[in-house]
Amino acid sequence: MLLSVSSLSAETIRPNILYIFTDDQSRRAVSAYEEAHDWVHTPHIDALADSGLRFRTCYTGASCQMSRSMMMTGRFQHAIKSFDTSRYPKCDYDPEIQPFWPANFRANGYKTACIGKWHLGEDVGHGRDWDYSVIWDRAGPKENGSAYYYGTLVRYNGGERVPLGGYSTDRYTELAVDYIRNKSREDADPWFLWLCYGGVHGPYTEAERHELLYNDAPETEIPEGVFGPRPTKPKHLVNFTRWERGEDGKPVKFDSSVKKYNRAVASLDDGVGALIQALKDTGQLKNTLVVYTSDQGFAWGQHGSREKWMAYDANIAAPLIVSYPGVVVPGKVCEEPVNGLDIVRMFHELAGIEPAMEMHGRDMMPLLEDPTIKLSEPLLLTHTARVYGETFLGQIKRGEWVGQDPKPAWLMMRDGKYKYIRHMQEDTIEELYDLEADPKELTNLSVNPEYKSILQNLRRKAVDEVRKKDGEFVDYLPKPKGG
Repeated sequence: MLLSVSSLSAETIRPNILYIFTDDQSRRAVSAYEEAHDWVHTPHIDALADSGLRFRTCYTGASCQMSRSMMMTGRFQHAIKSFDTSRYPKCDYDPEIQPFWPANFRANGYKTACIGKWHLGEDVGHGRDWDYSVIWDRAGPKENGSAYYYGTLVRYNGGERVPLGGYSTDRYTELAVDYIRNKSREDADPWFLWLCYGGVHGPYTEAERHELLYNDAPETEIPEGVFGPRPTKPKHLVNFTRWERGEDGKPVKFDSSVKKYNRAVASLDDGVGALIQALKDTGQLKNTLVVYTSDQGFAWGQHGSREKWMAYDANIAAPLIVSYPGVVVPGKVCEEPVNGLDIVRMFHELAGIEPAMEMHGRDMMPLLEDPTIKLSEPLLLTHTARVYGETFLGQIKRGEWVGQDPKPAWLMMRDGKYKYIRHMQEDTIEELYDLEADPKELTNLSVNPEYKSILQNLRRKAVDEVRKKDGEFVDYLPKPKGG
């Protein structure tokens, strides 16, 4: 029987939380999703979806570091304090000014752990945020910054960098399985484990056992509009493409690239199987919230892309599966879109812990009981390129627009069937899509006079909603072209 979410409290239940966080994984790389290629096969992730709730659309962020920063703070990127990325991909921050919420979980009785990719600087927070950690901080020797699969140097419990050994996806899984099995033999304190795989980020290196996977699969369907032109899009996207057109008119190495990407996903799927088995073997599955998602998605040809960054679903929509036996309705699909900050708020709600500072997530708890309902607040996401908080606000006030074509900063709002996008640069049109009629976001309705009233209403609503989330910057944005 399902236990009512509203009846949960810290006194009655304090779940373990296994937060599986992959890298650059599109929904198309999970066979449970309708968008997946017909030949994609992820049986263990699909089984997790069958045991829990699959969300059709989740936006955790638009790039690796920025997504992780929001995960650890519960705040939109534009309002994250003290972050200095002048040494990007490194990051410096003051934990007294901008604390990470796992420290608060530790103070409230949780054992916390982090395994895998960090990307938030050399301060990995061990002893403050984490009781146990095996972290790839991407610092140290230059080659460590790109050691996504082999040659990875990690820091055990905040120590010096040492070789992880082996194929990183498998090694992170082994470490996580050991952690789960050890927790079953220790005290009764609940635990939180943030497992951050480096896969499926480029160079998309598959495990040796998967080198021949998908070799006999049909050719990958080429997305519409891979080369453009896209006459209704903002000018920097009209003819944008990352692909070379071959003599046959197709993008060069398209099929082989997509297949290689999905071969690297196979070890992630194996990892999910091993993790769930460890929870079953130790009797912890019934009291463990398992969340599977990615830091963002990744486009392969859609809108000419070969990247994340952009506000389109093809670029940034990640898979999201939430499983918690007896609490989360199993085997259902939720159509209501959510973001990563909503996930962080859900962790706090289920753990019965009051946030130590203001967070920006919406209450997604009702969706766990009834996936058919609609949340009262629209969904927001802001992507402020590689700057944060007060630095971002200062640049916007000075008219120093953040990011460069084709990757300017933007804000996005989902409200009912509409998606509204506003780019934070001058002389640029807005974007408006009817996702029911145009789920691939090919036709920008903002240039259609018939949608002028809808566009104006969504523009005002987006500004109002962002301002509620410490978004003072909206008062200094350039006026949209034609707006």
